[in-house]
Order: sequence, then structure tokens, then C-alpha cells
Amino acid sequence: MAKPIAFKPVTVDFKADLLRKLEKAPGEHAEALLLAYDVLEAAHEAGVLDLLHGAIGAKDTIITTLSKYAAQPEGIAAIRNLLTAAKILTELDPDALGRMMKAMTSATREHKKEQKPPSLFQLAKRATSEDSRRGLSFMTLVLSGLGKSLKS
Repeated sequence: MAKPIAFKPVTVDFKADLLRKLEKAPGEHAEALLLAYDVLEAAHEAGVLDLLHGAIGAKDTIITTLSKYAAQPEGIAAIRNLLTAAKILTELDPDALGRMMKAMTSATREHKKEQKPPSLFQLAKRATSEDSRRGLSFMTLVLSGLGKSLKS
């Protein structure tokens, strides 16, 4: 008759394995540990750790207060507005937004250089350029959409 094979599982000492890894860590990760210490020190000096410690200690109070305000109509409206704003931001083209920011920076610089306000003729001349008409077209479309949304 066949004899069963004796099976004895190897016991693993997880604690000893962790201690071995911990002993090797300073040598293997010295640069990362030094950088982590620098970050920790900077956070301590700036008071960030005190802020985090206080927030962790007051977590029940903070959560209770936030949930109380979130349940009010103003809180619900604020959350909905934040979600809508996030949706709008995700639909913006980052390249177009960057170009608009450069144009606004340039316009601000030019505006600061002006000694006196431009004449009506200068304004009309500016408004008739192709780029100005493109911008005015966009703004009138935005205004039309805003007017439609204001109809109840």
C-alpha cells in the first residue's frame, strides 16, 4: 500500500524578514532617506506638521462641521458649482488657454505703456483688425449663450 508523503510547511518569520529589510534600507536607499529627512525638516519648520497633527486630532470636529454645511442648500449649491467648474476646466484646450494668457499679458504690458487713453478713432481702428473681430465674435457668442441661459 502507498505511504502518504509527509508535508511539513515551512514557517516564515515575517517579523525577522522585515527586520532584515529594515537593516538593509539605509544603505540601499540612503539618498532617498536623506531627501525625505530634508522634506520632513522643511515641513516642520514651516509648521505644516503642526497643522497636520491638529487636523488629525480634530478630525471628528472637522468632519461633523463639513457634513453640517454640506447638508445645507448653500453647501449643496457650492458642491454643484465646484463640479460644474471642474467640468468646464476639463473641456478647455490647454494650448488655447496658454495662447490667451500670453495675449492678455501682452495686452496688459501695452496698456501700461499708454500715457493717455486712446482716441475713439484709435479704438475703432483696433476693433476693425481681423484678430479683434475674431475676439469680438467669440465674445458675442458667449454673450448670446449667457442671454439664452438667463431666460427662465
